[in-house]
Amino acid sequence: MGYVHDTHMSQFIPCTALHYVTGTWTQAAGQVADTIAMHKAAGAETAVVNIPVTIPSNSVALKGAKLASVELDYECIGAAATSVTAVVYKITRGADGAVAVAASQTSTQDLTAATDAADQDQHKLTVTITTPFWLDNDVYVLVEVSFICGGVITVDVLGAVANFTLRI
Repeated sequence: MGYVHDTHMSQFIPCTALHYVTGTWTQAAGQVADTIAMHKAAGAETAVVNIPVTIPSNSVALKGAKLASVELDYECIGAAATSVTAVVYKITRGADGAVAVAASQTSTQDLTAATDAADQDQHKLTVTITTPFWLDNDVYVLVEVSFICGGVITVDVLGAVANFTLRI
C-alpha cells in the first residue's frame, strides 16, 4: 500500500455550494458562455457569502488535509464595491450538548479590500492562511466574504478553490 504526500492539491467548490446571507441572490448564467454564477441583485447592503471548505480531515495528527489558502472567483458589475474583505474561521465541533466554537484565523488577502478587490472587474481573491493547519475530524472551515455594496452594484460569484497539502 502506498503513501501520498502531495503539497499542491486543490478542490473546486461550486457557487451552488456556498451560503449567501444578505441580498437577493439567484442562479444565473455567468458572463462567459457555459458558466454558472450566483447573481446578487443591485442593492445598498453588506452581502455576506460563506464558503464551506470541503477538504478531507483525519482523526490522526498530521494526516488528511493541511489548508493553505482559498481563492474566490467573482465579478463586480455596474460599479465598484466599497470594499470586499475575507475572514477565515476554523469551527470546532461541539460535543454532545455543547455548541460549536468559531475562531478566526490569521490570514491575508492578495487584493486590497477597498481598491483592487472592490473595483468593477473580474476577480480572483486569494486568502492565504498565515499558519496553515491540518484539519482534524473535529473541525471544519468557513471563509466569510463581505461585499459592501452601493445601490447600483451587482455581484456574480462563480466559485471557490481550496489549496492544501494532502497526506494519506
